[in-house]
Amino acid sequence: MRRPFGPFGKPALGSPLHILLLACSFALAAYAGVQLLADDWFAVALWFVGAAVLHDLVLVPLYAGADRAVTGALGAVGRREWTLYVRVPAALSALLLLVWFPLISGQVADHYRSATGLSGDDFLARWLLITAVLFGGSALLLVLRLWRSRRPGRSPRLRRATKERPPAVH
Repeated sequence: MRRPFGPFGKPALGSPLHILLLACSFALAAYAGVQLLADDWFAVALWFVGAAVLHDLVLVPLYAGADRAVTGALGAVGRREWTLYVRVPAALSALLLLVWFPLISGQVADHYRSATGLSGDDFLARWLLITAVLFGGSALLLVLRLWRSRRPGRSPRLRRATKERPPAVH
């Protein structure tokens, strides 16, 4: 009898230990859900539905459109493989913005100060600095990659990555 296979060619159901760990994770998630919904279940459910709708109807088209624009612009100049060097820092910066948005936007700075004793005024500058460092590091990696691929004796893998042909042998 054939066992069903998962997405990576491995069996979909693993060993008994795998099934036990999966059951424990479901039990922990159920416990957390019960604790979360115990106080104000309607507000929590409304928040989850609102977050799903906001993500699917607003955010997905925004970042998919931005990704298409970057890919198209880099494809127009023949450098489509550079897209990853824009995607990764942009995704990390967007994740930081999502997590720290109330403090970055200054909406809860007073509450933050009363709770921690620290100023919440610097979060926008810090987020912009981190974003600049992420994009700068990505640009540095791209420059290093290009520099390594242009050196004599470079590997065939790097030649394929930069879509250059090897020098003709006479």
